[in-house]
Amino acid sequence: MSGITLEGNLFTMTRYEAMAGTDSVPFLKHLRAPLDRRLLVIWDGSPIHRAQEVKNDLAEGATKHIHLERLPSYAPDLNPDEGTWKHLKHVELRNIGCLNRANLHHELQLAIGRLRRQPWLVRSFFGDAGLAI
Repeated sequence: MSGITLEGNLFTMTRYEAMAGTDSVPFLKHLRAPLDRRLLVIWDGSPIHRAQEVKNDLAEGATKHIHLERLPSYAPDLNPDEGTWKHLKHVELRNIGCLNRANLHHELQLAIGRLRRQPWLVRSFFGDAGLAI
C-alpha cells in the first residue's frame, strides 16, 4: 500500500500477505502522524478501501483529519500513485532475481528507499496522471 504527496513524499506499508480492509485504517493513521494536517486522500475503488473497518474509523472521528475521495471504478491512468508501483516494478526491481519472499521484501524495501530519495520523481507521477501540480 502506498501514498504520495505533492511535495514528493512517499509513504508505504508492505506485507508478505495480501492487503485486507483491516490494513487500510493503520495505513491512514500512518499517513496522518508525520504530516500533522488534514489530508485529502484520493484512492482507487479497491474493496479494501471500502471495508467496514474504514467506515467505522471514519465514523469514530477520522473525518476530522481525513477527507476521502474515490477515483472512478477502473481508472489506473488517473491515479498518480500507479506511477510509484510502475517505477518500482519496471525500473528499481527490473532484473532483480529473488530467492524467496523474504529476499523480495528486502529488495522492495531498498527500492522504496531509493525512490524516497527522489522527491522530484515522485512528484512527476502527478503529471503522468494528467494532474498539474
